[in-house]
This record gives sequence, C-alpha cells and structure tokens, in this order.
Amino acid sequence: MTINNEKAPKVPASKDEKDPKVSTAKDEKVMTNMPKNLMIPVLLLSLRGWNLHGYKLIQELTRFGFSSVDQGNVYRTLRQLEKDNMVKSEWDISTGGPAKRIYSLTEVGEAYLKTCSDSLEQYQSIINRFFTMYMDMFLPKSFTQNDDKEEK
Repeated sequence: MTINNEKAPKVPASKDEKDPKVSTAKDEKVMTNMPKNLMIPVLLLSLRGWNLHGYKLIQELTRFGFSSVDQGNVYRTLRQLEKDNMVKSEWDISTGGPAKRIYSLTEVGEAYLKTCSDSLEQYQSIINRFFTMYMDMFLPKSFTQNDDKEEK
C-alpha cells in the first residue's frame, strides 16, 4: 500500500461540506507531510504502547490488511526508523534460542505518528468527497430516492 505524495486537485464539496477552495495552511501542511508508505504509520501504531519483535510486527501488518509483506523491506524500514530516532530496539535474550530485537516507539516516533494521523484524516476526507461525487454521478436518482423513502 503506497500513497502518492502529489497534491490532490481541488474537488467541489457536496452541499453539506464546507467549500474546499477555502483551505487552511494547516490542511496544506498536512497533505504535504503525507507518508508515501503506509507501512510506516502502521508499524508506529503497532508499537504504540507495545514492545514487539520484528516477526510480530510483520504479523500485525498482515492482520492490518497488507496482502503481501516483504520481510526484508520491513526490517530495512525498522532500521531506517531507528536511524531517524522514531523507534529504538534492544536485544531480547530472555527466550531460548538466538537473541531477537524488540522494537519500541520513541517520542519522535509518537510525534510522527500524530502527523501521519492528521495527514490520513485529511486524505480520508478527500476520498470521502470522491466517493460522494462518484455515487452522485453514477447511481440513478430513482435508486437513491427509493433508499431515502425506505429509511423513513
């Protein structure tokens, strides 16, 4: 799962949403900080409040919905996150067998996770507007009017 970091075009709002032409500086900042790789915020979220081994993080990615996980890429990403001071690791020698790294979230990682959350919330808003427009264009009005009558 990868998200492109290009600026999204302005989309007209539905009747009950605010005019998207009026965007705040915060909204623009959030969209430019959008992570290119969704694996990173999911890894950070998985580590929030937990100390986990790499293999457990790979299981969490799969459980989250990543259809195929390149284990080598996950470990390279974890090493880069450690270099960026977003996660830290320690060797776990408490279990029988070879030592394993246990990863945990740092304050820098926590702050980046918050930025990701804000960015994804803004991105979700754009996706919601897209599907609202899409449904309005491609669903027959009679179909949506019948749904409204059935709900009453």
